[in-house]
Amino acid sequence: MVLAIAFAGCTGTDKTQPAEEETTLTVFTAASLTGAFSDIRDAYEAENKNVVIDAVFDGSQALRTQIEQGANPDVFVSANKKHMNALKDEGVMDNDSVALFLENSLAVIVPSDNTAGIYNLSDLAEPGVKIVIGTKDVPFGSYTRQILDSMAESTEYGEDYKDAVYANVISEETSVGTVVPKLTLGEADAAFVYKSDILREYRDRLIQIEIPAEYNVIAQYPLGILADSEQKDAAEDFIEFIRSEKGSSILNDYGFDPITEDQ
Repeated sequence: MVLAIAFAGCTGTDKTQPAEEETTLTVFTAASLTGAFSDIRDAYEAENKNVVIDAVFDGSQALRTQIEQGANPDVFVSANKKHMNALKDEGVMDNDSVALFLENSLAVIVPSDNTAGIYNLSDLAEPGVKIVIGTKDVPFGSYTRQILDSMAESTEYGEDYKDAVYANVISEETSVGTVVPKLTLGEADAAFVYKSDILREYRDRLIQIEIPAEYNVIAQYPLGILADSEQKDAAEDFIEFIRSEKGSSILNDYGFDPITEDQ
């Protein structure tokens, strides 16, 4: 909590007037939400002039590790339940405040020039294709592996397909934020990402290849307040804004599917 005090000039009629109290909320947020939460932050601050949202974006695993090592944000927003549940089990979260608030799914993206000739999922197994995925410890990397495991069990693709795709992986990233630039700069031919990662500014430079529902994974995002937060009322208010009609509209614009509180 930051208290700012303004002092009037030293005259007989002037009186010292305290400025409005300013609150800074630190929000640890999964990297896949960078665009959406930047807009949500700006919209919230525009309506709440005395609140500053300090949004820290990184992979959910990295943010969880920072919290376990002593970082104390007010709010944690994870791209999967695994990392949130771990912090709940460790007593770090205010467990009653934790809830799912949106869903996401994955797609394959390729550069618009598509020099590797990737037009469907089968093409990812062709020799020489350069693929980027997430590490197994970050949610979008874990989900990618689940998708490939499902495809390996199907008659359409099989185990050989999965092995061939893994053989084509040239990079495993810890954050989705580093994936798209590799494609737009010509360093890779394809990547597994969240649908929400295909931001407006990239849409004319990327082609999206759908992953059928029978193989895809629905990612569920939880958020909650840290047990040691000293600003729980302010944190609750910010979470209410995220889940409001205005916050949900922003999330929809970025390709997410908000979960209403009564779902």
